[in-house]
Amino acid sequence: MDRSVLDTCRAELQRQQDELMAGAEKTVSDMTSVAEENFPDPTDRALLESNRNFTLRLRDRDRKLLVKIQEAIKRIENGMFGICDGCGGEIEEKRLIARPVTTLCIDCKTVAEEEEVR
Repeated sequence: MDRSVLDTCRAELQRQQDELMAGAEKTVSDMTSVAEENFPDPTDRALLESNRNFTLRLRDRDRKLLVKIQEAIKRIENGMFGICDGCGGEIEEKRLIARPVTTLCIDCKTVAEEEEVR
């Protein structure tokens, strides 16, 4: 694989990782620094809890993406980046640049998505 593509993907993965970590730190800071407020209105309290649950669900998605990003960085380091887990062929550079955490070529991903629908 072309070194410039690897460098581009590594830089993008690092940027995404830094962004996710900053978001997680901000969420923790926001949730721990705000004193528990006593809401006389149950609707206000319910809205606060709903917003917190939504934020936590988003952070859980981010956590899962962070794992994928770290795995992709490891694949770059050990020379396995850009090799499809499904068929062992090369993943197109355009696909890797668009989605550097991908582990499947477009053909294998299409098959996997069709199996999910069934």
